[in-house]
Amino acid sequence: MSVAVESEQTPEQERSARPVPGGKPAWRGWRPTLGRPVRVFEPSFSGTGLTMAAWFFALSLVPSLLPRSGMVQGVVSGVTVIIGYAFGAACQAIWEYLGIPKPRGRVRTVLVWVTVGLGIWAAVFTGWRMVGWQNEIRSTFGMEATSPTIWPTILALTVVVAVLLLVIGRALRLLFTTLVRWLDRALPRRVAVLVGSVLLLVLGWALFSGVLVNGFFTVANNIFGTRDTIIADDMRQPQNAERSGSPQSLSAWEVLGRQGRYFVGGGPTVTELNAANGGGAKEPIRVYVGLRGADSLQARADLLLEELKRTGAFDRKVLVVATTTGTGFLDQNGVDPLEFAWNGDTAIAGVQYSYLPSWISLLADQDAVKETSRVTFDTVHQYWSTLPEATRPKLYLYGLSLGSFGVESILSQINIINEPIDGALMVGPPFVNELHASLTAQRDAGSPAWLPIYEQGRTVRFTAEQNGLDRTTGPWGPTRLVYLQHASDPIVFFNQSLAFTPPEWLKDGQRGPDVSPRMGWFPVVTMWQVLLDLPGAGSIPMGFGHLYSAKANLEGWVGVTNPPDWTPDKTEKLAAILEARPYKDT
Repeated sequence: MSVAVESEQTPEQERSARPVPGGKPAWRGWRPTLGRPVRVFEPSFSGTGLTMAAWFFALSLVPSLLPRSGMVQGVVSGVTVIIGYAFGAACQAIWEYLGIPKPRGRVRTVLVWVTVGLGIWAAVFTGWRMVGWQNEIRSTFGMEATSPTIWPTILALTVVVAVLLLVIGRALRLLFTTLVRWLDRALPRRVAVLVGSVLLLVLGWALFSGVLVNGFFTVANNIFGTRDTIIADDMRQPQNAERSGSPQSLSAWEVLGRQGRYFVGGGPTVTELNAANGGGAKEPIRVYVGLRGADSLQARADLLLEELKRTGAFDRKVLVVATTTGTGFLDQNGVDPLEFAWNGDTAIAGVQYSYLPSWISLLADQDAVKETSRVTFDTVHQYWSTLPEATRPKLYLYGLSLGSFGVESILSQINIINEPIDGALMVGPPFVNELHASLTAQRDAGSPAWLPIYEQGRTVRFTAEQNGLDRTTGPWGPTRLVYLQHASDPIVFFNQSLAFTPPEWLKDGQRGPDVSPRMGWFPVVTMWQVLLDLPGAGSIPMGFGHLYSAKANLEGWVGVTNPPDWTPDKTEKLAAILEARPYKDT
């Protein structure tokens, strides 16, 4: 909520403030004062604020990247309405504080009726169209249609959220006016207002960053840390020596962590690989070290290296150092396709760095994912680079979501220049990825922002659900980097600049096929809408948002690793097998 400074001038004081003929303006002696303390639950409102709230409510209903349920729409609308109300109330307060003359008489009446009428019309019109707009997106995503029965939920939540935020805003304003009145006893009024504003901002930031944020992360770590220790009934401990957590493993099953146990116990069997590829399969190597596996990061990296040596990973054709997501998750749609494509002649290794889900780790663990990625890679790469080049495995990197952020931190290191890696697959790169943002900004002219072409695809290529790796006919060098991303993925395309700058991916000719043609850009509102799309990015059908299909990952791996004697028919055959397997969302 905006804090407004009000004046206590009466009509008589206003008249006395006018210039006196032949004398000094009376207002030169006027000293502004604060209005009466605001009652937090007072049922009075700013007319301008209510008008702007109606306009912002209308804007909150326009489509965003993802379809919305009634509950999500209610939260979006509630916050957007209060942003509009605060903006309108602040404009009205500033207008009055500056003493700018207001329209009067018939002009004022016409302006009020026009602005209010247009605001109500906009709210009603967008409300009428909202269900249809949402169903257009749902149809694109292959989801069931919604109906107008979601409106009671939307309206109820809009009111509850808006009232709650209004009460909080008024409470902050009351705190501000009380603080300024107290300071006014010893300081000039304008100094008191300035000092009070600074003190309130400092106090708010200290409470938010010190108490609320740290408290939230502490509670989250305790909750998810406890969950990480639970060994669920559907977790199967591997018995093959090629897996961490097996009886022969140096990395014990009990300390692998929740996602580590699912990773080493999953994946295709030799029987499945033989059936898919006609025989000759090997048991895929999966190596993992949990956060409880050792006391320090370097110790965990050393343990991973020892596991790779123990399992014979450096004798395989393909070795992948994978950066996990927040909880230690490695997506089966990301790792299984590689094992099918190479008939099990692979080794995939990962190290856990957090207990928190990615949407929290994105805020709390950026340094942790960077450091874990670099130390783990350096430890493995240093040993790998000492092996004969003709017999050592090809070395690749993999990361989904925040994992791709870790991969980028590795690619920026100088120590891989002499012994470069062979490639990397980065899936759903989040908006914090600096390399991704730089490549997009420097893309070749004519290529769209949602799926760029960079330097004719010589090293880096972008693809989506429909394979886009062959959009350029130029040569692809020995080191191949691939970004797999959906135009409808808010984790990729959210940015704080959305508040005041229209994004390129919404401009004509730049919009992806899974983005609603009715989605527009509005200051502040669009940023807030896409921000609220983030938590739901993984709760929609596969192939949209932040859920990347096995086929899309397979095509990415084929492009990065370039298996021998590969044909498009092989891609289609393996994709059908992969997509027929049940997907376990752990």
